Amino acid sequence: WYCELLLSFLSILTLFLTTVDLVSLGVGSCVGTGMYVVAGLVAKAMAGPGVILSFIIAAVASILSGVCYAEFGVRVPKTTGSAYTYSYVTVGEFVAFFIGWNLILEYLIGTAAGASALSNMFDSLANHSISNYMITHLGTDTYPDLLALFIALLVTVIIALGVRNTVGFNNVLNMVNLVVWVFIIIAGLFFVSVNNWEGGRFMPYGWSGVMQGAATCFYAFIGFDIIATTGEEAKNPNTSIPYAITASLVTCLTAYVSVSVILTLMVPYNLIDGSAPLMEMFAVHGFLWGKYTVAVGSIAGLTVSLLGSLFPMPRVIYAMARDGLLFSFDMTWSLAAVLALLVSLRDLIEMMSIGTLLAYTLVSVCVLLLRYQPDDQTDTHQPRLTAEKASGRCTLLLFFVSFLLWSTIIFGVEQGTGVGAVFSGLMATMMAGSLAKLLIMIIQQPESTRSLPYMAPCVPFVPAAAILVNSYLMLKLSPLTWARFTIWCLIEVAKIYLKNKIIYI
Repeated sequence: WYCELLLSFLSILTLFLTTVDLVSLGVGSCVGTGMYVVAGLVAKAMAGPGVILSFIIAAVASILSGVCYAEFGVRVPKTTGSAYTYSYVTVGEFVAFFIGWNLILEYLIGTAAGASALSNMFDSLANHSISNYMITHLGTDTYPDLLALFIALLVTVIIALGVRNTVGFNNVLNMVNLVVWVFIIIAGLFFVSVNNWEGGRFMPYGWSGVMQGAATCFYAFIGFDIIATTGEEAKNPNTSIPYAITASLVTCLTAYVSVSVILTLMVPYNLIDGSAPLMEMFAVHGFLWGKYTVAVGSIAGLTVSLLGSLFPMPRVIYAMARDGLLFSFDMTWSLAAVLALLVSLRDLIEMMSIGTLLAYTLVSVCVLLLRYQPDDQTDTHQPRLTAEKASGRCTLLLFFVSFLLWSTIIFGVEQGTGVGAVFSGLMATMMAGSLAKLLIMIIQQPESTRSLPYMAPCVPFVPAAAILVNSYLMLKLSPLTWARFTIWCLIEVAKIYLKNKIIYI
């Protein structure tokens, strides 16, 4: 019944969302957890004040993927399933199911992380009395987060009330979050100290920590994904989707960089509170009124982030079920509440980025596939089918060689020594040359003459850059994250096998 409640309001999608609504949804789904949680976690454990650079690098990767998303938003009419639909149209059913399954993972973890972050924030406001009570009575430092479970279920009910009510509530919370963001910047200026950046403390973990932080910070830039998923409900998707994606990314980057600057100048990176960093940075200086003001913004920001994560998930499930790729009784939706109950916030954030990065990489691949599919008006000196196969083969090789290149650099050159590192460097150089050759071959293929209201610029260079950057960030994630991701993919393969078996019977 729960899944039916979530999807019932999607049975007939109406044109309601304006460009401002789309920007509000995009910004809201990012800024909450990204600003109030991710900035502190990455600064404390991975990059120090270099988290500023981590956010900028993650933003560049997001912008490269965002322009590809924007083109698909106006190219493919049925955009309810976002990257799932895009891959379904361009590369087939199996890859589409793979991407859709990982988008569901993205939204599940985003919802659970938002609920867990809200639970930690309420615990901080109560002087950690909630966690201390659970630890005392259970006798262990790890305990089921019942409050996070309740929050996830409550937000689900809000989503189920319908698009119009959800968007209005979202806009109000975003205004509150905006006011608190301005307060943080202005009030924080009175407590900053440049000593926190001096003496090698700006990048205490080096560039490796900055890049690892960028891979985690990518989680904080997934807002443009929700913009693409709601394309069927936009009044004028051809213009509003590209504008909303651009505005969301710029707004989020501005918020993250400004807050990270204030946070790392107010508190030494090693003393940042991991659960509620922006609230506690004012408490450290004895400014309790500032702490409670930030608490109001935290409630608003994290709630709207929860809405942003949960809002597109039923749409992807709806699109996959409409195409016959999910069972009508699929119980994937229930995992968000379970994850919020059982998994810690830090583990959730670390699990978040990999599925998102892969989905965005596949979108960039699909842009290349679509741009270099010659149509009836294309002037080509070779058969159309031959041109399509050539461009498709080069694009897929570009995708795989990029992973091989970064694997060789990260695990061979950076972590290797002696002759092994030199050999890896030579191999990486050869692979880089192969990538350049593949790009030249793609450019030489006949391009589609179809005109769109918005088209990604500098193709094939922008999609190729997105593939390269995203694959590098994926490989910078921890082995444990890859292990979890592998398990999730194995579950996916098992579901495909079971579905085909049932259909055959």
